[in-house]
Amino acid sequence: MDQDQLRCSICLDLLKDPVTIPCGHNYCMGCIKCFWDQNDHTGVYSCPQCRQTFTPRPVLNRNTMLAEVVKILKKTGLQAAPPAHCYAGPGDVACDVCTGRKHKAVKSCLVCVASYCETHLKLHNELHPGNTHNLINATGHLQEKICSHHDKPLEVYCRTDQQCICHQCMMDEHRGHDTVSAAAGRTEKQKQLGATQRKSQQRIQEREKVLQDLRQATDSLMRSAQAAVEDSERIFTELIRSFKRRR
Repeated sequence: MDQDQLRCSICLDLLKDPVTIPCGHNYCMGCIKCFWDQNDHTGVYSCPQCRQTFTPRPVLNRNTMLAEVVKILKKTGLQAAPPAHCYAGPGDVACDVCTGRKHKAVKSCLVCVASYCETHLKLHNELHPGNTHNLINATGHLQEKICSHHDKPLEVYCRTDQQCICHQCMMDEHRGHDTVSAAAGRTEKQKQLGATQRKSQQRIQEREKVLQDLRQATDSLMRSAQAAVEDSERIFTELIRSFKRRR
């Protein structure tokens, strides 16, 4: 048996209390239970890999043969090779599908509103072929990129109202407004920000020049004042000497 068949596609680890569901795929009992618990409200349960659906919820029985194979594998030390991706650390975006210790997400889907590691991204793309979902670099602020009114990606920028909107917003309350793609809007804003920063930097440099000129003028005035004081003292001293000589 291929060692990959002994790895749960949900947690990516060796099977723990392995169960085989009706479509033939194997999972950890805890992983598939947790996965199906999320669908209890629909009454329809599916395989995370092939998406075959089952109604009612299948009864899970421990696959003793697989459990023995995993047990032998652990004893001999020939455990399944660890996945190539790294685990998520502080500051990383974690995969929303991984259970247990989560792997680092590489992409986020604006349609699913979820982030995926490399393994679960492949599964996502198999389930949604043809680039039908909008994938972006992994981000921890997915909800901010979703329209709060229509639950759709904010893919449009409304110049009229200076805000990001979804395509449904563009057809409704923003109908007739001056709109561009969110990417174009971001580019425009970056250019505006760059221009503003350059102007601010120019103003700072101009003020620094004025301040420098003021300091130089102050220094020059102080030197002139000091020279005037010294000249006055010299003249006064000479007058006193001249007065004494005449006496």
